[in-house]
This record gives sequence, structure tokens and C-alpha cells, in this order.
Amino acid sequence: MLPWDTHLLGLQLSLACCCWALGCQEMKSSPDFSLPGDYLIAGLFALHTGYPGVRRKPEVTLCDRPNSFSGHGYHLFQAMRFAIEQINNSTSLLPNITLGYELYDVCSDSANVYAVLSILSPPGTRLIEIQRNLSSYSPKVVAVIGPDTTNRAGTAAAMLSPFLVPLISYSASSAMLSSKRWYPSFLRTIPSDKNQVKTIVLLLQRFGWVWISLVGSDGDYGHLGVQALEGQATRKGICIAFKGVVPFSARAGDERMQDLILDLARVRTTVVVVYANRQLARVFFESVVLAKLTNKVWVASEDWAISTHIAKVPGIQGIGTVLGVAARPRVVLGLKDFEEAYFRANKGVVRPCPQGSWCSSNQLCRKCWAFMQDKMPTLGTFSMSSAYNAYQAVYTVAHGLHHLLGCPSGACSRGLVYPWQLLQQIRNDTLTFDDSGDSLSGYDIITWDWSGPKWTFRVIGSSRWPPVRLDINKTKIQWHRKNNQVPKSVCNQDCSEGYRRMVTGVHHCCFMCVSCEAGTFLNKSDLYRCQPCGKEEWAPERSQTCFPRTVVFLTWHTPISWVLLATNTLLLLLLVGTAGLFGLHLDTPVVKSAGGRLCFLMLGSLAVGSCSLYCFFGEPTLPTCLLRLAPFALGFTVFLSCLTIRSFQLVFIFKFSAKVPTFYRAWVQNHGAGLFVVFSSIAQLLICLMWLAVWTPLPTREYQRFSQLVVLECTQANSQGFMLSFAYNGLLSLSAFVCSYLGKDLPENYNEAKCVTFSLLLNFVSWITFFTMASVYQGKYLPAINMLAVLSSLYGGFSGYFLPKCYVILCRPDLNSTEYFQASIQDYTRRWGST
Repeated sequence: MLPWDTHLLGLQLSLACCCWALGCQEMKSSPDFSLPGDYLIAGLFALHTGYPGVRRKPEVTLCDRPNSFSGHGYHLFQAMRFAIEQINNSTSLLPNITLGYELYDVCSDSANVYAVLSILSPPGTRLIEIQRNLSSYSPKVVAVIGPDTTNRAGTAAAMLSPFLVPLISYSASSAMLSSKRWYPSFLRTIPSDKNQVKTIVLLLQRFGWVWISLVGSDGDYGHLGVQALEGQATRKGICIAFKGVVPFSARAGDERMQDLILDLARVRTTVVVVYANRQLARVFFESVVLAKLTNKVWVASEDWAISTHIAKVPGIQGIGTVLGVAARPRVVLGLKDFEEAYFRANKGVVRPCPQGSWCSSNQLCRKCWAFMQDKMPTLGTFSMSSAYNAYQAVYTVAHGLHHLLGCPSGACSRGLVYPWQLLQQIRNDTLTFDDSGDSLSGYDIITWDWSGPKWTFRVIGSSRWPPVRLDINKTKIQWHRKNNQVPKSVCNQDCSEGYRRMVTGVHHCCFMCVSCEAGTFLNKSDLYRCQPCGKEEWAPERSQTCFPRTVVFLTWHTPISWVLLATNTLLLLLLVGTAGLFGLHLDTPVVKSAGGRLCFLMLGSLAVGSCSLYCFFGEPTLPTCLLRLAPFALGFTVFLSCLTIRSFQLVFIFKFSAKVPTFYRAWVQNHGAGLFVVFSSIAQLLICLMWLAVWTPLPTREYQRFSQLVVLECTQANSQGFMLSFAYNGLLSLSAFVCSYLGKDLPENYNEAKCVTFSLLLNFVSWITFFTMASVYQGKYLPAINMLAVLSSLYGGFSGYFLPKCYVILCRPDLNSTEYFQASIQDYTRRWGST
């Protein structure tokens, strides 16, 4: 069976019981609660408070218990009567049409059900007729105003919705009632709790209150409101330290309230949101005063924010600061005069209440005029605002009828109006209701003010939608703290700059502070995680932001670059100058003994290595990375090959040529020296090609070595290819050293052992130093150290081999003669011959 079918069946049974209870007979009505008219509007008002105890069994609650009269409900009751009187006297709204009313005292759930069943059971209507065609069913009223609470409004809406009877509540604000699937005929002139909850959350965020308590009242209003608040507050980063409910049957200071207040005091939250109806909010604050719970900020829901029912609790002015969300104060002009006139006209009048009439029923007020005998209830701001909502609801129905009956054309037709027709017309009023039937009016943000002789409230801001936005003037708030400082409500004090929060318990608002490590920063959008900086950024410890890294490489304009450039350029000039000097003295004994034209190949190889050093400067690129070390390795190989074969030939000529003449002639005839240099150089060339192909030096950005720097360098600078090439040159250096050492006793002009040994040792020391430093230092000056090692090798080779010969040519020309060299050879021959 479908839900609506089940609901209709239940309504039919209820209507049957109602007809039986009323005797399905016509009864006279009290003139205070009913007024005949062309079209009737029902009003549901709580003129009395029902018995708040826990029900043990189904029973009817009497509404006229002693001391149960509700002045607030009385004002709403009179506001509806006043609105209908104005409309009936109007010549522009529903001209020649009179509105009547049926008013009910819904002091309890049973009274509420009774009233709705009475509305739905017009005399003479059979149940079978209702079941056949709901769209043609017309109850005794065209619309219903009220009731007040969410529970009663939900019950009334559920019962009226199958018949699409418009129900316009002046006080029920629960977001649950906005569902058009379950309550298609429900509308209201009070804002929905959906927007109230959003407003309260924005209020908490505005003051930075993230550690709060929630107290709700028993029933749909409190439960649904607390549930919605908890969900939205949690999503916004607000922690709920405590959540409690004031039971229906609670009394101030009883055991349950004492436990509730004790638990609330234990969590030590500064801010408490009280989402409760007026009756239970009073019980709660009476208990708060008894427990002397002070120095709090109490955030009030709309139902009690400006209610004098709460403000009159003895001693409540000492509980702290009260902020609240209140419906915007609206004034019904003339209502106060209307009530005073009604009071004067009825004061002292005792009206009979015949048996069997509505006014004698236990669900209505048997002596509804008696409450005016002593004094008229005071019409405060809260009651006036609620009265305006009831007043506006009546006018909403009147405007709907006005258009439905064709009154704008000049003449109203008195045809039959079905509830669904009026509902459709009212829903078209987009200036009053949104798509869910909720009011479009906003809220005022208020604070209680005890600075004057009596309690009042001050408007400090407003809330508007859509979307919900808050506007608050904080200077208007008088806080209960010294120096009027805004109270804080946090589980822990905020961490210092650069410290993240590490949750220590269930709630993320309770935390310990942990400093952010270097290379990370704390973003204000996420206080629980230190975010890493980007590759191009760095951050010190406890930083709140990242800084751009400094890009470093061996530039052309730094002092160390100038020194290296000057040193390398000087070497090139020396090489060129030496080549020129040797060219001018090519036929002299010194040049011939140094290798003759082979010297130019040696000088050229050193020059190639020197030119490759210029690729160390500037931002690395693929060409400069390829040309940094490979040309030097190949050039130095050529130099070492020439040096090795030169030393070898001198030793062979002077010591072994006479002993192995055949090998010597073959060596000379087959150009052994040239072949050795060629093959040795080709071997190094192949090693370098493999190096560049397999371990290709590429430009790269290095981020790991320095937190603040991006080092631009070449990859695989010390790769296996480079090490293999270096090992090959080391082998050649060792060969040259051995050959030079074997010639240490050659004629003085041919003895190069000391100088060559010095240059080779310098070469070894420089590269050992470089590799040692590279293993412990990977800084931005490593390319400069690498360049120094290369320069040391080049300078060592040049100074050890060519510099002494340049000295002889330039400074000792007497030693650069054939006679001198022949005398040295003869002296060597005599010495070796004598031995």
C-alpha cells in the first residue's frame, strides 16, 4: 500500500471518530473563537500551555488548567482577528467578500489533532465522497493559520497535505517542514531553521569560536536543530565538546538538569549554543542560575532570543553574554489599540457557556474570556514579531483569494474555492515565499542589554540570503569580560607562527603544536599539515611561506670567475707565445732536442684543453656540457703520448740503440713514435666517444645539495666514462714518469726527469685533491674546483716541459748551441764508455 493511501486510510478513521465524538451535529460557537463569513480561515493558537509531564498512556490534555494561560498565544490569537476585521472593512482587498474564522486553542498535541480533524470534517460530507475525489473535497475552511511548534505543525501538515489545504505557520521553523514531498501544502511566514543554522555557524566563525557546547530541547525543533548545527559546524571546523538535551518533563534544579549543567561545566567551553523552545529554555536557564554557571557566551535560537519569558528568570543577568538570532521585529499597526478596545469591551463580562458548545469542550477554552478579568497581557517585541507573522499569514490567504476570485477585475465572484486552487495561487507569491514555501525575510543578530533599568536587547547585525551572509557591528556588543574583550572558546590556544597542529584526542580542535621542518611551510588554510615547498622554493624551519631558491652556476662576472678566466687566458697566451718562440728557433738544438715539430702538437693539445675550460662559465647547455671535459681529456692524452714517446726515444737512443740496432732501425723506418701517438690518441678518442654517448653530460638543475639554491650543472660530470678516460691518462702519465726516470742520467741537455716528474706529480696531486673534495663537497663551487684541477694539469705539463726550454732560448742562448750539445754528448759517452 502506498504511503499516501495508508495516510488517507488513517485520516478516514480519524474523521469517523471525530464525527462520532462531535455527534456530527451543528453546534453553536463562541463569538470569540468563530466568526461567520463567505470563506472561513482556521487559526491554531496555543492560548494555554499543556501539561508537560511524560505521557504514560493516550489521554486528552485539558487546556484550561489553572495558571496555564499563555499571553504570547493570546496576542497571536488577536492578531488574526484584527487582520480579518481589517480585511472585511477594506474596499480594495476582497471587496464585498467577508472572511470568517474558526479559532482553536491548541495547547497540546491532542488539542492540535482535535482541531485539525474538526477542520476536515464538515457536516454532511460522507467518507465515501472524500475517497472518490480528493480534488473536489472542500473542508469547512479554505486555509489554516498555525500552529506554533514544529511537532504540532508537522502533525497538522501531514493531515492536511492529502487534501492540499494550505497551512501557513507563523512559528514552526524546522527545516524538515520544507520538504514538499511530505508536506506539499505547508508554508510559513517565519524563516526556515535551515537559514538559522547557517547564520549561527557564521556567527561562531566570525568570532573564532571553535570549541562549543550544544544544548537542545526535547522534540523535533530541538533535536533537528542540534543535529543540523552539529553537521554544519563540524564541516566548518568547529568542534562540539558537549551535546545535551533538556527533557520535556524537566524541572529547574531536578536531578536530570543538575547532571546536564554539571556535564556542561566540566567541558569548560566558553560558548554554549542553546537551540531550544521557550518553555524548555526557561527550565534550562533557571537551572543555570541555580548552579551559578557564569562567564559564558550563550547563543540563542530564534524561538527564545528576545523572549521576555526567558529574560524574566530571576538572576539571569549574571550568566554572561547572550547573543541570538531573532526574526526581524515587525509591528502590526493598530493591534495594541485593538486589544485594548477588546479588553475594555469584555472586562467584567461573564458569558454563559452552554453545554454541548465548542467553548464547553475540554479541547477549547471554556472560560476564554476570563483571562481578561485581571489584566491584559503585555505586548512585547517578541510577541509583536510573532503576531506580525500570524497577521501576514492571514493577508497572504486574503491576497490569494483576491486573485483567485477575480477581484482585480473589479468584481469578486463568490464561487466555490477548493483548497488546492488557493494553495496554487498562494505559492505564486514569489515575493513572500521561495520554492520550498519558506519565508524570504532575514534575521537580526541581537545581544541582551542590562545596562538600563530593565532588560532590553540591541540589534548588532543582520543575516540575509540567498546565499546566507552575515553583517555584524562588533563595537555594539558589551561583553561580560574585563576591557570588553571578545571571549575565546578554543580547546587549545593557537600555535605560534610556523607550528602545525597535531591532534591529540577525538576532536581536531584539541592539539599540540609541532614546528614545521625546513623545506615546508604552514599555510593558513590548513593548520594541521606542513606543506612542502616547490622544487624552485625553500623555507627555513617554522616558516609560513616559501621563498624562491637562488639559481647558481659559474657566471662570468664573479671574482672567482675573473681569476680563473685570467689564469686560463694567461695559459693560452703562454702557449701561443711558446709556439711562436719555438717557431722562430725551430732549427736550434733546444727545440730539436724537445721534439722539433712534435712540440707544436704538444702545445696545440694543451691549448685545446685550455679552450675547453671556457665551457665551465655561464648557464650549462648541452654543447657546453659536452665540451667541458672531453676535449681536455683528449688533448691531454695527446700531450702525454708525445711526452711519453719523447722520453722513451731519448732513453732508447742513448742506452739501447747500440745493443738492439735492428729494432732501432725498424722503429725509425716505420715511424714508431708517430704511430704510438696516433694509436694512443685514437684509443682515448674512442673512450671519449663512448663516454659522451653512454654517460652523456646533460644540463640539469640540482635541488638536493642546498636547501636555498638551485645548482645548474652537467649530469654525469664524474661518470664512469670520465673515470675511464682519467684512468687512461693516468696510465700514460705513469708511462711518461717511468721513461723520464730512466733518463735521469742522460746528458744534461736531454735530462728532463726532474721537470717532467714535477709536472706529473702536480697532475696527480691536483686530481687527487679534486676527487677528495668532490666526495665531501658538492657545492656550487665544485665546477670551479674542477676547473682548477684541469688548469693545474695544463700548467704542470707546460711548465715542466716547455718552460725550461723557453728559459734557455730567452735567457741562456749560450746553452742553445750545437757545440754545447756535442760537448754534453761526448762527456756522457766518455762516462758510459769508461764504465
